[in-house]
Amino acid sequence: MKKLVLIGSGTRGFAHVSSLKVELPNDVSLEGVYDKNSLRAQYVCKECGFKKVYDDFDTCLDEVKPDIVFICTMDCNHHEYAVRAMEKGYDVMLEKPMTIDKEKCLAILEAEKRTGKKVTVTFNCRFMPFFSAIKELLNKKVVGDILHVDLRWMLDRSHGAAYFRRWHRYIENSGGLLVHKSTHHFDIVNWLIGQSPVEVSAFGSLKFYGANGDKKGERCLTCPGKDECKYHTDISVVPTLKGLYLDAEQEDGYIRDRCIFDRDINIYDNMAVNVKYDSGAALSYSLVAYSPYEGLDLVITGTEGRLEAKSPSPESDPFEHIKIYAPNGDIIEHNVKKLTGDHGGSDKIMRRMLFKGDMPDTMGRLASSIDGAESLLIGACANESIKTGKIVNLAEIIKDYK
Repeated sequence: MKKLVLIGSGTRGFAHVSSLKVELPNDVSLEGVYDKNSLRAQYVCKECGFKKVYDDFDTCLDEVKPDIVFICTMDCNHHEYAVRAMEKGYDVMLEKPMTIDKEKCLAILEAEKRTGKKVTVTFNCRFMPFFSAIKELLNKKVVGDILHVDLRWMLDRSHGAAYFRRWHRYIENSGGLLVHKSTHHFDIVNWLIGQSPVEVSAFGSLKFYGANGDKKGERCLTCPGKDECKYHTDISVVPTLKGLYLDAEQEDGYIRDRCIFDRDINIYDNMAVNVKYDSGAALSYSLVAYSPYEGLDLVITGTEGRLEAKSPSPESDPFEHIKIYAPNGDIIEHNVKKLTGDHGGSDKIMRRMLFKGDMPDTMGRLASSIDGAESLLIGACANESIKTGKIVNLAEIIKDYK
């Protein structure tokens, strides 16, 4: 049985370990949980059945001597715990994104190189049946050599707004949505086409949230305008959010339901990115965080055809659909059965492969430090390009680690 310690007991870490308790009770032992907020850690310990709460990171590792160090802290702190764990002789598993900027990325890569330990990043999109089917088709060269990718991703005004309430609203915490959210999207493109990013350019702005709206209060819970606000959320009625955050506020003052129209929000909600790849492909990507509906449009064009995919399909449709357009006019549709569960059933598959390890990784779905670095650096380089107005050379940043 593998001994696991959880470093950072927020929503994502809680989601994983609470599921592990049910899915793999004979394979993973939940030994210790560490969080700077002890009340939050105590809640996770109680709900998930950890053996002990630790108030010190080093003591946690020294006492448990874990097989798995699973880091799910705030994104900007990933590098700190990853480097310290590797220096103590442990492999690390990082919730995405690997970290938030070039400097912290290089700190992780350098520690991995210096210590000989291993970094794994949890990219669940690679495990979604929809993307797995696309990967299989592309591997069969159904569109020939890939030359161009167009990916448009839409977050609706519930999902999108959530990032502007929480710690993600500050670029120094999350790297903005181009790192925190888009790392999924950039990684899935990198993985699908099997190419590495070389150069990045981007535009970005804050057009909907922040100072663009009418702020009525400091937080949803006590807002005098909550009865009229279509963005209002009540964390007191969601047991997990109440336990993880509302009941733990007294310790660190973190408020999870801040107003999405606060004037100090400094991340973008309106983004467009271009990426040049090493084998000649180009990516045109956009992300909006205020769409009327949620989903993605993906088009991959190659020397022998064009792949088109939209997700999600209507709720009443049990399938996702992928269309292949050939130069002779033929159109072939592939239907992919939907799965139930978190993130289209991908989380459960990923956890089994990561924590049980009894499934062969025939499609290369387990992401390495370089995979994590390339996806986050597209976002970090995009942030730099937005500030400077210049094309940023990504390949140069990590050339010594490939």
